[in-house]
Amino acid sequence: MSKMRAIEAAVLVMRREGVDTAFGIPGAAINPLYSALQKVGGIDHVLARHVEGASHMAEGYTRTKAGNIGVCIGTSGPAGTDMVTGLYSASADSIPILCITGQAPRARMHKEDFQAVDITSIVKPVTKWATTVLEPGQVPYAFQKAFFEMRSGRPGPVLIDLPFDVQMAEIEFDIDAYQPLPLAKPAANRVQIEKALAMLNQAERPLLVAGGGIINADASDLLVEFAELTGIPVIPTLMGWGTIPDDHPLMVGMVGLQTSHRYGNATLLKSDVVLGVGNRWANRHTGSVDVYTEGRTFIHVDIEPTQIGRVFTPDLGIVSDAASALTVFIEVAREWQAAGKLKNRSAWLQDCQQRKASLQRKTHFDNVPVKPQRVYEEMNQVFGKDTCYVSTIGLSQIAGAQFLHVYKPRHWINCGQAGPLGWTIPAALGVVKADPSRKVVALSGDYDFQFMIEELAVGAQFKLPYIHVVVNNSYLGLIRQAQRGFDMDYCVQLSFDNLNAPELNGYGVDHIAVAEGLGCKALRVFEPSGIQPALRKAQDMIEEFKVPVIVEIILERVTNISMGTEINAVNEFEDLALVGNDAPTAISLLD
Repeated sequence: MSKMRAIEAAVLVMRREGVDTAFGIPGAAINPLYSALQKVGGIDHVLARHVEGASHMAEGYTRTKAGNIGVCIGTSGPAGTDMVTGLYSASADSIPILCITGQAPRARMHKEDFQAVDITSIVKPVTKWATTVLEPGQVPYAFQKAFFEMRSGRPGPVLIDLPFDVQMAEIEFDIDAYQPLPLAKPAANRVQIEKALAMLNQAERPLLVAGGGIINADASDLLVEFAELTGIPVIPTLMGWGTIPDDHPLMVGMVGLQTSHRYGNATLLKSDVVLGVGNRWANRHTGSVDVYTEGRTFIHVDIEPTQIGRVFTPDLGIVSDAASALTVFIEVAREWQAAGKLKNRSAWLQDCQQRKASLQRKTHFDNVPVKPQRVYEEMNQVFGKDTCYVSTIGLSQIAGAQFLHVYKPRHWINCGQAGPLGWTIPAALGVVKADPSRKVVALSGDYDFQFMIEELAVGAQFKLPYIHVVVNNSYLGLIRQAQRGFDMDYCVQLSFDNLNAPELNGYGVDHIAVAEGLGCKALRVFEPSGIQPALRKAQDMIEEFKVPVIVEIILERVTNISMGTEINAVNEFEDLALVGNDAPTAISLLD
């Protein structure tokens, strides 16, 4: 047996569990962990500028590649409370991250010691498991349980809180005798799948709804194979976008109140049987349950038992990991195909494709200041099929989902349910750290960009290059649009006359100066004709300078992006596409 500090055993366990990168900020109560990271080695560290930023970097890192576990580290007290938003974001989207916090020594935890807070109680609602380890000998096994919890069943984040004296205590531990715990994941059986496939086969207009659980299970190829076998069209959710390429004939659009396609909503409303896999019927996808479900039969496959029936009760519920379920779906579908039992779906698919080719929104506007739709048209022109987009919330993200194209799983990296402003920059940095070869393009409105803008310095310091498109209307755009229902435009303006940047003409913050002050490169565009040259120049600049490059596009102040309160009542505020040149980069051209 080997004698070592408990915290050194924790680092050895993390390494054995596959961790090679951590994001965080040192502090007095967590310095023993940093000393162990230095002594043991093997785990690279990225120094964040804000501990919430570290938690979002860990999220981006996890979301980039199947099997990744992002790790974020902070000291006691406010470091833990700062990471609550990251834990909530990860929990909401079923993303495993490991949050490690320092804590006051055990004898002082109940004495209102400096920066001593009961972080475990605070984070329990937004973690899968959280613990304060009170015995040094339990440290390595608390980490073992953490990895088991993160990876088993519905994935999710955990927090381990470590008192200073627990970290420092010596224990006996043999890493050679350690092995990760076997994972527990529910799997569908053949009887369940045969019942589900029979329901789909009897339908006239079936659909597959592909959720983020398919991406978490690394099962996108299985989803596509099953769709191709059966000929059933696919509608991905926002979190499942990329499970099937946008240009695949069976991809028939996204559904929802905001991040949706006109043709996707129209097709869902025409369907009669819907199979959802790894999705949770989120309200921005469904709108009211009555409209979404009327006249349709539903099958729901999800890894988490309590998700079945949470929003509405399906006609058939199956608790299963997405990969396991799709494997059996394919097995049964192949047998039925060989026996000639599968129904031909060509007429229904042709109907779906006709909607996809005709129900388009216009993007080609020549207005100055720029209309946001034009930005996404130009992004489609410049960025190829291997581009990975990162975004969080706001009109920029909603319009991006309506107009951009995604072709691969894990190439639309989006905080779906929580939607915290400021998420985009640190998440993008986490993606680049996880996969330096990936072409990453982040998308923000001006307010999301300002929220955690200090993290750009991390990209400059650690050479994490990506392109950040900032669409600037100097407004809290989504909230301003929501305020229309209250007949007001109140406390949402970000505009002011910047004494140091009169060329902004009242658009407020000089993002170029701030970005350059943080060690990055930046460009600004005022007219539609300048967007594409700036994006191409940015591509050259990230190769040359190896830092984040910001492309800020000055938009018209007020734009209303398509959205509504029901999927059958989405408001189209702008002109619709009537001819091909109205939407020249649409995934399916009008003419």
